[in-house]
Formats: sequence, structure tokens, C-alpha cells
Amino acid sequence: MTDPRVETVARILVDYSVDVQPGQFVVIQGTPAGTPLILAVYRRVLERGGHPWLRLGLDEINEILFKYASDEQLDFVAPIERQLIEEIDARISIWTETNTKALTNVDPARQARASAARRPLLERFLERAARKELKWTGTAYPTNAFAQDAEMSLREFEDFVYGAALVHEPDPIAAWQEVSRGQQRLIDWLQGKEQVRLVGPDTDLTLSIKGRSWVNCDGHENFPDGEIFTGPVEDSVNGFVRFTYPACTNGREVEDVRLWFENGRVVRASAARNQEFLLTMLDTDEGARYLGEFAFGTNQGVQRFTKNILFDEKIGGTVHMALGAGYPETGSQNRSAIHWDMICDLRRGGEVWVDGVLFARDGRFLV
Repeated sequence: MTDPRVETVARILVDYSVDVQPGQFVVIQGTPAGTPLILAVYRRVLERGGHPWLRLGLDEINEILFKYASDEQLDFVAPIERQLIEEIDARISIWTETNTKALTNVDPARQARASAARRPLLERFLERAARKELKWTGTAYPTNAFAQDAEMSLREFEDFVYGAALVHEPDPIAAWQEVSRGQQRLIDWLQGKEQVRLVGPDTDLTLSIKGRSWVNCDGHENFPDGEIFTGPVEDSVNGFVRFTYPACTNGREVEDVRLWFENGRVVRASAARNQEFLLTMLDTDEGARYLGEFAFGTNQGVQRFTKNILFDEKIGGTVHMALGAGYPETGSQNRSAIHWDMICDLRRGGEVWVDGVLFARDGRFLV
């Protein structure tokens, strides 16, 4: 029997997150591990009059690719992928993992090469999304692998996920609309400001947000959601930052990441674990050493680190920064094949100053 909360999530994704309209072409992508939610989303798209197209993958594919592909094969991008990005009206991604460490031993240079080959796809996707020509959303379906990373049982992790998604509310969509209004009040205060300074343990970082826009993440492009973000002025970041939690990507956990910036660029980087991987990712392309995003996590239903960035970047009382590609709708001009989020927990003695005004302390907004 399908968990009724799965049906609620499907309705939110289709009706609210991407708001499927009759006649729209909707790609649904996932793996067999997410079958219950994939089927519920597929059915709901049909009920809304859309044209769903299922793109089913396998968790093992990337492991095989990186083990056996030649450089030429790593560089290859199927023409149909370019066509899809041009023609879809919406994309709904169901993220699953059955082994989050499957790529731990892959050569990071091969991962960087494959990412670089797909960079034009990412840039075109972000461009169409910024112009509101397509809508997209993604969510995590609870798996044992995700639960193990979060140090929970599967049942506990399911409760965590659906609690953060507000499916327990009498009207979950109305609840997300209320989240949107609360976050918009913060954005209204921030809009037009010029400088941000982040101060905390082993951290003193300044950056400019002059002329940049803030985005209200209220359940449309990630689900569950809960953040506001912008794109820093590319050459404005100066100082140093120590990230609280491991930066998890591509099957690796990079622990105790520290970055030093001069005029926007990372000029020095270190990590207590997997430092070589960190340095390789920073050399993916020129844009990988610049920040594409600066954000505040606002979801008070997410209060613990899970090693899953969908949830961790939303932790209420944190900030996160992404190395690499920025979102065009913020005004960011940074281009890169990577977008790698890293998290600072303000709840442990952090402060954020905006144009000389104390905006947040110990994870609480003061304005």
C-alpha cells in the first residue's frame, strides 16, 4: 500500500511547484527506487491534462560510465538531450540513491571532464528557466541509502522528509504560500542593499549584492524548500570562510572545507579530508573558483545535517554558498560546469551584517 503522503507530495509537485497546464510537455525523471512517487506524479500530470514523458535511469549507470568510457565518450552529449531542453515545458525530478558512495573511488578528473561537456546543457536550461520558458522542480524520495547517511531508520527519515514538506498541514499548498510570504518580507528588506559581511568561527567574508536580485525559494524549484538566495557580484568576494559541515557531492564527503577569496576568486583552499578532490573540482573551469550563489536557509522543519544537500541547504539558521554556476535570474554572470553548495551554521556564533546593520545572529533574523 502506497504511503498517502506520497500522493500529497505528487499533488504539490504537479499542481503547485510546476503548475502543469493542459497540453504542456512534462518530463518526469527518476530511477526504479522512486517508483511510487513517479507513478503518482505521472498520474497527476495526466489528470491535469499534461503530456507526461518518463525518463527512467539506473543508479549504476554513472559508475559504469566513469569506469569504462573513453575521453571521447565522456565528452559526448546525446543530441536528444539538447532537444529536450529546448522543447519541454516542465521537468519533475525524483532523486533517489541506493548507494550514495558508489562514485567514491572514481577519478575526480573524469567526473570534472564529463561535467564540463554538459556545461552548455546546464547553461541553456538555466537560461530558459530564468526566462520562465520552462518550470522545474526536484524532490528526494526516501531510500535506505539516504536514511543511512542521515543516521536514521527508513521510517524516521520518511517522517523527517514529509515533515519538512509540510504534508501534515490541512492544506499543504496554502502552508507553502505562507512560507513564501514570510520569505518575501526578508527579500523586500534585502532588495537594494549593497554589502554583506559574514562573521563566525574562522570566518570573515564580505561580498557585494549591489544590483542583484533575491529569489524566494518557496517550494517551486526544490521540494521541500525554504531558502532565499542571490548571486554575488563576481569579483566582490574577499576574506575567508570555514564551512561547518562536509561538502557532499559525487559520492564524496569533503570535510572541514576552508576557502580564501581575493577579488572574488578562490586563491587558497584546504580540507581535512578529500582535499585533492576539492582542488580538482576548483580547477574544472575558471568559473569554478567564483561564487554563483549566496543564500539563507529558512526551513525550521530541517534542523539536522543529513548529507543530502536538498535538505541541508535549507536548514533554518544557516547560510550556504555555491561555487560555480550562478542563476541568471539573480543577475549572476558566473558560468561553470559545477554548482557546489557548502554550508555555514550560523547557530554556532555566526553573524550577518548587511550595509552595517545586523541582519542575523545565531541563526535568527533580526530585521
